[in-house]
Amino acid sequence: MKVILFGASGMVGQGVLRACLEDPGVTEVIAVVRRPLGRNDRKLREVLHTDFTDFAPVAEDLAGADACFYCLGVSAAGRSASEYEKITYIYTVAAAQVVAADNPHLTFVYVSGEGTDSTEQGRVSWARVKGRTENALMAMDMYAYAFRPGWIQPVHGETSGTSWYRLFYRLTSWLYPLLRRVAPRYVTSTEHLGRAMISVVRLQGAGPHILRTPQITHLGA
Repeated sequence: MKVILFGASGMVGQGVLRACLEDPGVTEVIAVVRRPLGRNDRKLREVLHTDFTDFAPVAEDLAGADACFYCLGVSAAGRSASEYEKITYIYTVAAAQVVAADNPHLTFVYVSGEGTDSTEQGRVSWARVKGRTENALMAMDMYAYAFRPGWIQPVHGETSGTSWYRLFYRLTSWLYPLLRRVAPRYVTSTEHLGRAMISVVRLQGAGPHILRTPQITHLGA
């Protein structure tokens, strides 16, 4: 299985990369990154690229994959509506258009989020943008899945590239065991996310295409 990975330097992407490198069914991981990850593995190949609105220059590197795991994302906090839409919608659709070109059997897994608005009509701006992104992906000629996790626990040393996210996770880490007991349907882990992504590729377009935390955890267990 040849996998393309976006967002490998982020907390979720780190977990997904780890799962891919450990899975014997994954033969190659192509990580599209702006800066080198500083990691060596025989299955990992990095493609350095800076303009995430145009992937034509690296289209040849991204051709013929079995799956694309899109883990790149940002918080809407502190960002203008146009900047958030560019990163969330434009970047994602641009990537999908290139990796899915002439490849209708590609499985594209997009990390969305709990609360995403598929109707695109709700009052919450970020939820509408996420919903618009999901809808655009589902309309493409490929097997598209949207993962909507709630609280994600980093379990193998994964860390966010954003300083205040790192502080938040450090201050709230004690809550994970409690949340797993009292609200398990809202808590998953970076490990489960990575394994679940690999699992949906093997479904070849079957099953629900929007997966929430319980389904993600089940597939990744």
